[in-house]
Amino acid sequence: MRSRPSPWRARYQQRFAAPQTVVVQPTTWCNLDCRYCYLPFRKLNHQMSPEVAEALAEAVTQFEDSGHPIGIVWHGGEPLAVGQQKFAVLLAPFEALRRAGRVHHYVQTNATLISDTWCDLLATYDVQVGVSIDGPAVVNAERVDLRGKPAFDRILRGITRLREHGIPFSVISVVGATGITMPEDLLEFLATLGCHSVGFNIEEIEGVNTDRWPPTPVQAEEFWQRTITWTREHGAALAVREVERLAEYLWLTRSGQRAEWDRRLLDPIPTVSWRGDVVLLSPELADTTAPEYGDFTAGNILDRPLSEIVRNAHRLCYVREFLTGLDRCEAECEFFDFCRGAQAANRYFENGSLTTTETNYCRVSRQALVTALSTLATKEAAL
Repeated sequence: MRSRPSPWRARYQQRFAAPQTVVVQPTTWCNLDCRYCYLPFRKLNHQMSPEVAEALAEAVTQFEDSGHPIGIVWHGGEPLAVGQQKFAVLLAPFEALRRAGRVHHYVQTNATLISDTWCDLLATYDVQVGVSIDGPAVVNAERVDLRGKPAFDRILRGITRLREHGIPFSVISVVGATGITMPEDLLEFLATLGCHSVGFNIEEIEGVNTDRWPPTPVQAEEFWQRTITWTREHGAALAVREVERLAEYLWLTRSGQRAEWDRRLLDPIPTVSWRGDVVLLSPELADTTAPEYGDFTAGNILDRPLSEIVRNAHRLCYVREFLTGLDRCEAECEFFDFCRGAQAANRYFENGSLTTTETNYCRVSRQALVTALSTLATKEAAL
């Protein structure tokens, strides 16, 4: 007699697709000490072993081939801090998968360590590069090294190397108390860097970053209004991730293709630590311990295949609570169609529970974006 399928499994499958992104932590250490960083162990130099990388590559071969490469995102600490030789060793187990089009490598870096030889290695393995820089020097002042000295000039040198070698790159900028007031200066500076796109992460309360005041929803709405206006005037100069996502949602909705948007399920984003431990839902939950959820670890890839860990995600307490929170978001929040639910890490760090709904992240990064566009449209209609 067959057992009944778990209702939690059904709820999970209703919300989540198979992983399209795997975040990989080659090291905990970072050569910078950004004042808003959420990582608790960035001053400890733990490094991933080749055995963990080999186990992960083997695990990826077990995922069903969707026809689209799985993104292997090397994200730290500072990934390049492991050195070129070690990084090449970690990439090597994936090479057959990469050549077959099954995976594509990405690295998120502060760019301070990029050299000519690093560029050669990144090009050899076709690694797509994301650079973390917050804007011009006055805005980037929170990015400092371990001695408290600004990293701005070193970041620019790394970007120059990328451009000299013809390596395309995107940018992620953390928007804090300074940047939130000067979006045009920020955008114009980033456009001069030669990046093809930028994503704005409005500063969040998470991890060990708990004693700073993030921007308010009012500040965020003005920031997004001015950002949208700038992109309309300089659209070809720089793509803004958040504006592009909202534009795609509106285009699909207005063109009768809303079902296409609704079919896009959430990515469980398995995050594999340097030791092989796997955390699901949000990379920011890695290296976090909570009385209610333990250490959020779903398993270790040296003991169990990643496909099995993901397949049993619905059994985890924190995943079940997150599903409950998503159901509440859908029932209660007018922004759910676009937002698709608050991030798990923000729910925990802001509210202490994954069953909760609205967070400041929702208000400043999703809701304020939508209301900014609505406000602009209202103003234009009144002209």
